Amino acid sequence: MLFTPYRMGALELPNRIVMPPMTRSRAAAGNVATPLMARYYAQRASAGLIVSEGTQISPQGQGYAWTPGIHSQAQIAGWHGVTNAVHAAGGRMFAQLWHVGRISHVALQPGGAAPVSSSALLAEGVKVFVDPLGAGPEQGVGEMVQHSLPRALDVDEIPAVVADYARAARNAMEAGFDGVELHGANGYLINQFIDSRANLRTDAYGGSLQNRLRFLREVVEAVVAEIGAGRVGVRLAPLTTLQGAVDDTPQATYLAAAQVLERLGVAYLHIAEADWEDAPEMPVAFKQALRMIYSGTLIYAGKYDLARAEEALGAGWADLIGFGRPFIANPDLPARLQHGVALSAADGTTFFGGGAKGLVDYPRIGEALSAVV
Repeated sequence: MLFTPYRMGALELPNRIVMPPMTRSRAAAGNVATPLMARYYAQRASAGLIVSEGTQISPQGQGYAWTPGIHSQAQIAGWHGVTNAVHAAGGRMFAQLWHVGRISHVALQPGGAAPVSSSALLAEGVKVFVDPLGAGPEQGVGEMVQHSLPRALDVDEIPAVVADYARAARNAMEAGFDGVELHGANGYLINQFIDSRANLRTDAYGGSLQNRLRFLREVVEAVVAEIGAGRVGVRLAPLTTLQGAVDDTPQATYLAAAQVLERLGVAYLHIAEADWEDAPEMPVAFKQALRMIYSGTLIYAGKYDLARAEEALGAGWADLIGFGRPFIANPDLPARLQHGVALSAADGTTFFGGGAKGLVDYPRIGEALSAVV
């Protein structure tokens, strides 16, 4: 099933393989996407769907050095070069929109302001560590640093952040993307509002589950109103606890979130499973429950190989499968999986920051065979 076509809204996908978002920290000055990035994504256009690396919706939303934005005309133009290259190579591409919230640093905030979040503090015992700073695109992203103390968004500030999401979605369409994915996972701003131990608010955006889902709902409503539900996906990480995003009843919380997104009619949910060693597995029963609640396209990503992908598709609780790190070193990953060709190994030292090395210099199948001969 992995290599059969799939229709998602107005898009006809040639296979069910998704290249999920992966931060590579190669943007130019002004956080502008570059021709090198266009080459990188176009090389991987045989994926059924590409989701771009996280792209900040505003200067306030930036969390890491040398990541691209989509809030200026220069950034829109830079991304247009990427989408033109992907489309010319026969691909389809969504922009992942993010605001990282507390996972930022004063050095990356306009005027050195404190980062914003759902709350100034986390529940007792929950900590956040981030790696946002780098000397430059040729030097990588630097050492692990502890997060600077954020401040809670005031209620009257929230509509402006929601509007930033909608504006970024409109900019993405101007830049030629086929749609957008809202990053509601991995401890970033939307996730900070959803999870009970990250959201300690006592106003209309905190406390009860429905209040904690309010920010997600308002962001999705605004983006849907701007570009249409069929062009909107949402990424969630229901059972992970990354970067201080901890929920006391995660299964109940995220099944409720799926109900909200079902009512809003978004094109897909992108479910991020834990992909580190010894991480807890997501119960099949939970995946089946999501399938019963949400009728749109379900994408799963997290250490999938060919066998696990086929099993998930065959079971019916997944429609598309994301392969993350394998796409870094295997630009022709769909062909390699389909024909049983061994996968190349990626150089982890080039994942973040740098230039062409480790980004666009991995060989395709025919090039790899020629090199051997």
